[in-house]
Amino acid sequence: MTYVDPDRGRFAEFRAIEREGPIEMLNLIRYRDQAAYEDGRAATGREAYAAYSRASQPIFERVGGRQLWVGLPELMLIGPAEEQWDLAFIAAYPSGAAFVEMVRDPDYREAVKYRTAAVADSRLLRLRPAAAGVGFGTVG
Repeated sequence: MTYVDPDRGRFAEFRAIEREGPIEMLNLIRYRDQAAYEDGRAATGREAYAAYSRASQPIFERVGGRQLWVGLPELMLIGPAEEQWDLAFIAAYPSGAAFVEMVRDPDYREAVKYRTAAVADSRLLRLRPAAAGVGFGTVG
């Protein structure tokens, strides 16, 4: 099974989390070899995702979003080998409400057509920021 967009139920659960303060979103992205644009235009998935990034950036910044970390996955050491990812990054938002504001913005909704065309599979995990501890995987 592949995942590209959140379903209404999960989005409702996201909105129901009433915790104040910042959130971070872990993104794992696998591109399509060829983008699947409804109008049939030719582009790679990577090119379509770059178009999504350019189109959504002003809205992302307006709601206070920023990229904290980005990496290019090389090998799934623990986990299903078929879960290959092309891009991993963490985006930060001042609140869950800021993320909701972004995805409801009409310009963002227009930009999503590039993401939908680009992405073969993805994961998006909402995180509550925590202070790092001194040990491996500990919270301070």
